[in-house]
Amino acid sequence: MFRSRRLVPAGSAEGNLSPPTYLGQSMATDESYSKLHRRIVATTLCFALIPLFVVGVGIYYQFSTIYKARVMEGIRTLAENRRGSIDLFLDERISQLTTLVYTNSFEQLKNEEYLNRVFTLLQTRSKSYVDLGIIDWNGEHVAYVGPYQLRGLNYKNEEWFHEAMHRGTYVSDVFTGFRRFPHFIIAVMRRDGDRSWILRATIDTDLFDNMVRAAQMGRKGDAFVLNRQNILQTTPRFGGELLTQVSYPSFSKFSGTMVEEMDLGGENALVALAWLRNKEWLLVIKEEPLDKLVPLLRTRMLAIGLIACGVCVIVIGALVIARAMVRQLEKSDREKAMLDASLMQSSKMAALGKLAAGIAHEVNNPLAVIKEKVGWIHDLLSEEDPTKSENLAEFEDAVRKIDHHVDRAKKVTHRLLGFARRMEPVHEQVDLNRLLADTVEFLNNEAHYRSIEIRLEFDPNLPTTMSDSSQLQQVVLNIVNNAIDAIDKSGLITISTRFKVGERQIEVAIADDGPGIPGDLINKIFDPFFTTKEYGKGTGLGLSISYSIIEKLGGRILVASEVGKGTTFTICLPWIPHDKI
Repeated sequence: MFRSRRLVPAGSAEGNLSPPTYLGQSMATDESYSKLHRRIVATTLCFALIPLFVVGVGIYYQFSTIYKARVMEGIRTLAENRRGSIDLFLDERISQLTTLVYTNSFEQLKNEEYLNRVFTLLQTRSKSYVDLGIIDWNGEHVAYVGPYQLRGLNYKNEEWFHEAMHRGTYVSDVFTGFRRFPHFIIAVMRRDGDRSWILRATIDTDLFDNMVRAAQMGRKGDAFVLNRQNILQTTPRFGGELLTQVSYPSFSKFSGTMVEEMDLGGENALVALAWLRNKEWLLVIKEEPLDKLVPLLRTRMLAIGLIACGVCVIVIGALVIARAMVRQLEKSDREKAMLDASLMQSSKMAALGKLAAGIAHEVNNPLAVIKEKVGWIHDLLSEEDPTKSENLAEFEDAVRKIDHHVDRAKKVTHRLLGFARRMEPVHEQVDLNRLLADTVEFLNNEAHYRSIEIRLEFDPNLPTTMSDSSQLQQVVLNIVNNAIDAIDKSGLITISTRFKVGERQIEVAIADDGPGIPGDLINKIFDPFFTTKEYGKGTGLGLSISYSIIEKLGGRILVASEVGKGTTFTICLPWIPHDKI
């Protein structure tokens, strides 16, 4: 039927003492707590987020710088290696043709059978030639080995012929010529006395293109060769055709390799540029920045994600910590204010107890004199002759009434002395039925004013027990006073007693028909400073003190409550006969 001690009645509050009305003035306002909460959050975020951002940005910047430098260096190395390979290819071709020119005479090479054997020998060592031809000093093609019908053609009006005759060795741009097919040649001139002749070789453009394309990397990487007029000398992977002009900026000749991110033809690209040594051709290696910077972008997104997660964790942590700190501070301030009020009230009650004790002593002295004189008068009247005194019966009746009211006044003074006793329990013989009846008299006026009936249902065979009547009286006052506050107006409080022989226990049940208590509060009523009364009307110490008192007396308090039907407090005390002390 009853629940454990950690339960409390709905609508009730602990204690019969109320803190001073200025209690709320001593506590911080909600606005001040809100400001403190905001300051704690702002301070925490400043000291946590600023280093996080600084470290995150610094690490990302350092990584980005190093990574970009490595990407640039990789492209630079690729361009330099590819330029070296192309220069070496052209050097070898020029060297081979120069050796042929200066180790063979015009008459020998003019013989097509001999020229064919020479061409076959070259092809066994390097399949980079398409054909060979001998051109005399008049531009006449006097001997030819190859797939085209070029013997007998005259080149004296061709630009490459004049360049070769002028320079001695000439590598042409890609052109179509008599073949009507894109190609480029290497021409080497030899002077024999007053005559000059040329050995001309056509280079395999497919092989040359493949050599250039070997530098292409990535999904959108490209590599190609431009001449001075930005005309494509090889076929690019994306956009543009061989021998077409591209809308790139003009680059002056420079040594080494230039690597930078630039706009080429309206497209942002990571570009490596290198001029060839043997020919004014510009090797262009172009890569999509995103292809090369994908790991960097992933790292950036990861860093942003980690920083965002860190920010979320810090913000949530700051809010939680700040809220916990402010709530703890608010709770501490409230408990301190309540404790201060309780201490002040306790001081008042202590002063009231001393005053009550003084009044009781002062009243007891004249009551003792009156009691003594009443006894003396009673003795005198007993010696009187009834026949000689007409008012003897009235005298005796007056003496009895005076004696009765003196006893009644002594009971009041004894109650006042009971309030002035110390809290440590004392052992005395206690009649609980009488103690409860006397205690209820203190609250009868308040209950009558609120139209609340206090019904007493005592066990007539309840034995006396050894306990502390003063402290038991305080507990009963606390509980009954709380019941009155819970009912407020028009209700019933039932106080009953019974003796459980088998358990050697005396039980006092105090039941009210108030509003009851919700289950989420019933476990808190004996906690210090917990109260369901309006702010400033309860200290939250009454039931906590009552619980401590009953515990010191060796008993326990049980609570049963149902919302809308009422609450019952049951005080269980051990039965201690007087002969056991």
